[in-house]
Amino acid sequence: MKVAVIGTGFGKHAAAPVYESLGLDVEVISPRDVVAVQNAMASDVDLVSVHSPPFMHVDHVSAAIDHGHAVLCDKPFGRDAAEAEAMRKRADGVLHFLNFEFRYNESWAKVKQLADDGIIGTPIHLNWTFYGSGLRGRKFGWINDRKLGGGWIGAYGSHLIDFTRWLFNSEVADCGGVTRIDGSPREATAEDAYSAWFTMANGCTAAHDTGFAAAVPLAPRATLLGSGGSIELSADTTLVVHRPGEDPQTFEFPPAPRRSPPPALSAFLGEVVEAVRTGTQITPSFDDGVAVARAMDQLRATS
Repeated sequence: MKVAVIGTGFGKHAAAPVYESLGLDVEVISPRDVVAVQNAMASDVDLVSVHSPPFMHVDHVSAAIDHGHAVLCDKPFGRDAAEAEAMRKRADGVLHFLNFEFRYNESWAKVKQLADDGIIGTPIHLNWTFYGSGLRGRKFGWINDRKLGGGWIGAYGSHLIDFTRWLFNSEVADCGGVTRIDGSPREATAEDAYSAWFTMANGCTAAHDTGFAAAVPLAPRATLLGSGGSIELSADTTLVVHRPGEDPQTFEFPPAPRRSPPPALSAFLGEVVEAVRTGTQITPSFDDGVAVARAMDQLRATS
């Protein structure tokens, strides 16, 4: 199998090594090299893996679809819901995948499994906090430009919104919140932090409070409340189940390695490659990308 990886950042340093480890013939292409992109699209590749900046997604995804290739797109899925919906509509007839690989994070997947198993009764509310410092003092780039699809809501919030709807098996019915710029360059127009609330169609609720330009990073922490107990996840490594009248049940997970590619990405892309081999549509797909894009648009509009 052959894959064309469009992207010299995450695509080159994270996705490409995974595909190589899976035995694929990999070509990494700069998204700004128009001729190289055109040549790749016109070739006999089995999969196009798009990891260009969001403002280039429509062009690259559309070109892959028009040539009949299976296509994976990184998140956020375009710059807004209109672009996401246009790409999804165009994708009828080809396999399409959305890179919400955090579903494959071992500890996140365990939260989902425990919730589905009913270990805390019916899930009711999710609270998630995480503060990093990766955008603090960083040179201005597309990630700081809202018109180019930048901002922490797209970079990380897209993952959290997808996880929230996947966890609760329900779509976002309403949401709102506030956005901040804590430590990005002065000319930034895109948020580097946000605090938001969500009401799901099935009545569940969620709250996200997160940013990536804090003075110092703090470990993520998540709490899932249910009708018969709760789950706490600390630093993505320690998960504790609490139920009335019982001793806490603890699950430990290894810390994320300081290397690329991350294990969650390896797990997800392995599923994608098998899906392409067998001609099987799996999730997360462009449908998930559209649902998250709609929620992000609503959040930005009400923040």
